[in-house]
Amino acid sequence: MAAAAAAAVDPTPASQRALVVKDKPQYSNPRPGFKGGPRNGHWGAELDPGFATAKSAVDGAIASIWATGTWEAFRQAWLAPVPVPDDCPQPGRDVEQSLRAVPVRDGAEVEIQISRKVGDPAPPGGKVLVLRTHGGGWATGGHATEMVENLKTVGVGGLVMVSVDYRLAPEYPFPYAVNDAFDVLKWCKAHASELDVNPEKIILLGGSAGANMSIVLSLMAREEGVTGIIGQVLDYPTSCHPKFFPKDKYELESYDQHYDASVVNSLLMETFLDAYDPDPKPDWRHSPLLVDSCKGLPPAFVQVAGADPLRDEGIAWAERLEADGVPVELHVYKGLPHFFSAVVATLPQTKLFLDRQAAWIKKTIASSS
Repeated sequence: MAAAAAAAVDPTPASQRALVVKDKPQYSNPRPGFKGGPRNGHWGAELDPGFATAKSAVDGAIASIWATGTWEAFRQAWLAPVPVPDDCPQPGRDVEQSLRAVPVRDGAEVEIQISRKVGDPAPPGGKVLVLRTHGGGWATGGHATEMVENLKTVGVGGLVMVSVDYRLAPEYPFPYAVNDAFDVLKWCKAHASELDVNPEKIILLGGSAGANMSIVLSLMAREEGVTGIIGQVLDYPTSCHPKFFPKDKYELESYDQHYDASVVNSLLMETFLDAYDPDPKPDWRHSPLLVDSCKGLPPAFVQVAGADPLRDEGIAWAERLEADGVPVELHVYKGLPHFFSAVVATLPQTKLFLDRQAAWIKKTIASSS
């Protein structure tokens, strides 16, 4: 299998690069009042009452982030500090974190954050490596993007989390991000003793664009004979560029239904897609739903928001895994927007989302011992 060629790097600094949202959609057809497709539309037909009370504040905050003017300011706004709830493991007291640089294939270095539960003994067979690829449309985000989720995951115990600060689009377009993450995966396996993990016990964890990368990493690992991946946790995954989505096999109406959704709407998602790959071609390394087969992939835990343009992609990926015989557990959260678990911490569904995820990770760790 030939590796995906790297696109040209744009040397324009992010501080000088204007953030311009597309003025009209290219891959979707906004239809006010459209209730979605017959299979999945009901998940987003009505807004969740709990989120409805927070919608105005959320929409205002998101609009201000997109109005920052440059990619650098946009990224800084997305990474504004988030308070850690009292019932969450606390950095320093409960979770030990450190940073280091890891070399990647083109001679550059990317930063990783290593997180461990304080006083956590290794289970039989050694600790599991959880490789985190953060969300942010391949163009923003960092170690803190899903901070509360990460702390709760580390709190499960029996694992070490490595978060990858992969290089971002549009300066570094496809396939830089996923190549960086794959190189870090291989580095972690080669340095398993240093990390205090079992190199044959790896869980991939990603949200949104990071979930897309986690899917692709599992496929790259299968293709290149990189062993040890025992599970993949996929939050709000994007599984196929809408330009290439196989609508003859799966329903894709959520872009049209939720063109004006909170947090990420269809136009904003298209802006991210264009930043990641300005001239996309069919390629499973950005659109894994196009892969010939999913056979041999690790079990997956998939969580999807019902009022999210990406909803149908996430459901389609779960359907594809199931059709190819891969164990998959899917949860859809009715009437809630993209990334709700990181945006509105007080929702009861956020607690359920995080509790279900932690339970699946704990079960996967136990079954690997």
